Order: sequence, then structure tokens, then C-alpha cells
Amino acid sequence: SDTGTKPPESGIFGFMINISALLAVITMYIRYLLIEKQNESSHFVRSSCNIFSLCIGLMGCIGMGIVATFQELSVPSVHDIGALVAFGSGVVYITLQSIMSYKSCPQWNTYFVCHIRMAISVISCIAFIPMIVFASRISMTKIDWTPGEKDYTYHFVSAICEWTVAFGFIFFFLTFIRDFQ
Repeated sequence: SDTGTKPPESGIFGFMINISALLAVITMYIRYLLIEKQNESSHFVRSSCNIFSLCIGLMGCIGMGIVATFQELSVPSVHDIGALVAFGSGVVYITLQSIMSYKSCPQWNTYFVCHIRMAISVISCIAFIPMIVFASRISMTKIDWTPGEKDYTYHFVSAICEWTVAFGFIFFFLTFIRDFQ
């Protein structure tokens, strides 16, 4: 978010986040359809659980759109709510998908892939908690931080956790490659 606060970076940041959200929507919808099709013969998960997971994932994408639209320094409260929705919904989505993957074993997934997905989900969940805790302790919204400054440590730890969760989402989606073939 720090890179997307000033023009022209803010325009590029917003555009790229919106493209990422769109690609995530497409990926989640394809995953939803795939599970529905597999479920016709295997009945490993309730259709309502699959729909619920899709809705949670779509909420996360809406949160991404909010983050992209409302820059961190311009409207910090709206930006932060969008980030909370994006990251919170994303963590719930990948956790639900991990559980559904286990339920589809061994017919539709290998246990190795399920273990990888669950490991990514657990790491993301663990990183999400300190991300929220440390971000909530930051008393000022600013861009240029220097070590030793008030709240620097909170910002630093929160940023590391935020990147951990974000990369967790990317790696999790990469585990769908074999399923989508």
C-alpha cells in the first residue's frame, strides 16, 4: 500500500490490484465449477459449502478493489477496512479450499498437494493475526519510516506479515495448476 499512495504509482498500483482481483475472481469461479463437477460423482462436499467458499473469496476480491481505490494516505480508514476484508476473507477462503481438498482425496487430489495447501493456509493464518495486532498499534499513517522512529517496529512486523499472507495467496493459487489441467 505504501507504493500506491502518490501519483503516478497510485494509478499503477490501483490498476494492478484491480487486475489481480479480476484474475482471482476468475480463478475462484473456475475452482468452484471444478468442485461442482467433481462433486457430481463423488459427493465429497456439500454444494452449499462450495458456494459459501466462493462467496467468501469474492468478498476478498471486493476488499482488494477497495484497497486499490482508496489510497492509504487519502482515506486510511476505508483503505484499512478493505485490507482487512481482503486478507481476512482470503485466509478463510484458502482454509476452506484446503479442507475441501482433503475431502476430495485421493480421487481428485493427492495428499501431498493437500498438505502443501494446508501448510500455506496455516502459515497465512498465523501471519494474519500479528499483521492485525501490530497494524492496530500503529498510531500514525505515514509512508517514509526510519528505524528507531515511534511505531517503526509495529509497521515493520505488520508489513512482513502482510507480505507473507499476500505471497501465501499467490502460492496457494499456484497449487490449482494441476487441478485446472
